[in-house]
Amino acid sequence: GDGFESQIDPENPNIVYAQSQYGWLVRYDKLSGEEVGIKPIARKGELDYKWNWDAPLAVSQHKSGRLYFAANKVFRSDDYGNSWDVISDDLSRKIDRNKLKVYDRVLSVDAVAKNGSTSPYGTIVALSESPIDENFIVIGTDDGLIQITENSGKTWRKIDNIPDAPAQSYVNSVYLSQHDVNVIYVAFNHHKYGDFKPYIFKSSDRGNSWVSISSNLPIRGSVYSIEEDHVDSNLIFCGTEFGVFFSPDSGGNWKELANGLPTIAVRDIAIQRRENDLVLGTFGRGFYVLDDYSVLRSIENSYNDPAAQIFDVRDALMWEKANPLGLPGKAFQGDNFYLAENLDPVAIFTYNFDEKFESLKSKRQKAEKKLIKESKDVSYPTYNELYDEMNEAKPELVFTIRDNKENVVKKIYRNLSKGLSRFHWDLRYEDNSPINLSSASFYNPFAGVSEGTLVNPGTYTIDMSILKAGETTKVVDPLSFNVVALNNTVMPADDRESKVNFQRKVSKLQAEMGEYSRKFSEISNKMPYIDEAIKKVEKPVDEISKMVWDVKQSIKEVNLKFYGDNVKSRLDIQSYLSPYSRLGSVAYYQKYSTAAPTKTHMDSYEIAKEEFQPVKLMIDELKVKMTDLEKQLKDMGAAYTPGRPKAIN
Repeated sequence: GDGFESQIDPENPNIVYAQSQYGWLVRYDKLSGEEVGIKPIARKGELDYKWNWDAPLAVSQHKSGRLYFAANKVFRSDDYGNSWDVISDDLSRKIDRNKLKVYDRVLSVDAVAKNGSTSPYGTIVALSESPIDENFIVIGTDDGLIQITENSGKTWRKIDNIPDAPAQSYVNSVYLSQHDVNVIYVAFNHHKYGDFKPYIFKSSDRGNSWVSISSNLPIRGSVYSIEEDHVDSNLIFCGTEFGVFFSPDSGGNWKELANGLPTIAVRDIAIQRRENDLVLGTFGRGFYVLDDYSVLRSIENSYNDPAAQIFDVRDALMWEKANPLGLPGKAFQGDNFYLAENLDPVAIFTYNFDEKFESLKSKRQKAEKKLIKESKDVSYPTYNELYDEMNEAKPELVFTIRDNKENVVKKIYRNLSKGLSRFHWDLRYEDNSPINLSSASFYNPFAGVSEGTLVNPGTYTIDMSILKAGETTKVVDPLSFNVVALNNTVMPADDRESKVNFQRKVSKLQAEMGEYSRKFSEISNKMPYIDEAIKKVEKPVDEISKMVWDVKQSIKEVNLKFYGDNVKSRLDIQSYLSPYSRLGSVAYYQKYSTAAPTKTHMDSYEIAKEEFQPVKLMIDELKVKMTDLEKQLKDMGAAYTPGRPKAIN
């Protein structure tokens, strides 16, 4: 259908209930892909049911196989929809819609789409079963009624004319509290009458009395959905025509959650309880996830700025990402291939900072703006003032992550800004390859990513400091959190710490090889400049040619030992593995795996380490030869070449 209510059996995720418009309901077998229609059908001698375009559907939390569905009557099944009991009469106002005025008058039967492509009027549109009391059920109708049963449908109590609620308004949502059996939330939506105000009400006595909790919600923005935090009974959420809001005090005050969410109708809200994720179903045919909203439980409605702090960190789940398409992301599937953003293995840090950094320049400009507004002269800053302004050190927040042995694992730098902020850590060590500040002009999925190996599962700490003008000041003491390995592999390493230590050894040797590779390249890259300088120097060529020849031969020898024989490669002749390529293979095959390194990996690492030692000596000797050559060029008066030391003794 057009995207209606769907429910999953809480005990068997392969049983899914899904509907299309006007109550067409199926039970879908996720294992086989089969579906069977289970829509309730009128009994003998009974009028056909009136179904809303979007009929309410609910799976019971009290009994396996029990679900509720509603048309103008309420239905309950205790056998997965194979049979239905009708547990109410018609619960609507039973109004004849053909007598209702549209545009201040009753329209003709021939009016365009008067009764076509529209839901029948007088239907149930909201339903909630109490998570605490299985006999307590509340429904809402499209003509403004709330009906309550406390005995599983034997009798129903009608709630009408709630103070400040618009008459005959669409009851978009009813919600029975999971914390207090007496608490009911209800949202009315009156936009069909041209009224776009938010209407949310709360009852603390099973519907006998009601109070509005719309409070400071924007005056324009009909309410669609309500949800209650499963830990804090005072923390509630509501979805409106223009976004989602939360209240830490049961609707006393609301604040919008807008960062990363477009202006869009939030029709449904769900909570993933294990991870404390807030999931929003929108009218844009997509859904949004706020990862770990638990920090909202610590927020109070207060005019006082809270102190700087790092909020509690949920367990960080760690795993190695798979590439089912062969390369990261969408690989080469093209823009038409849809791929949603994933959270990936990260630790989520939420923090508050209580100060705002204002630069000397900003303070000066603010003062000048005031003078300009008052039509007064603006004095130029003095030399010292402008010098201090131009050379002012900008403070940064530094977050330091340490393992359980107090070893620094990661430092994360953030701009200093006042208020609530969040960042992620990818649970990896730093990569110690040579620093490269250049960036590729295009995305190359084969290039890989400069990142270290995953850390060990265990307990870590994070603290917050301010760094300014070389001075560090601790702001927040260490807060501990856990990194937990996801149980998703068939043959994980028995000794995870040894596995990570091996990965780090490989990474360390790779970094050292990278260092010498960079040094070797710096030496090799000097030769074209030196060749040109020799041609120009006003000295006989034989004075320097032997030294140049020796350096070039040494470069060729290092290249052969370090990277391999490219002549044999072109002729398809077998040759020995170079230490560089050998270690690269080991790193490629075991870096992104949680399995133990194979004996082949460990043996190959030892061979690469052993064969790299003489290469290091050769490069160190080559560096001495280059220094001697550059000294000779300087003594001959040759033009300066890049990389030549400024002063050579």
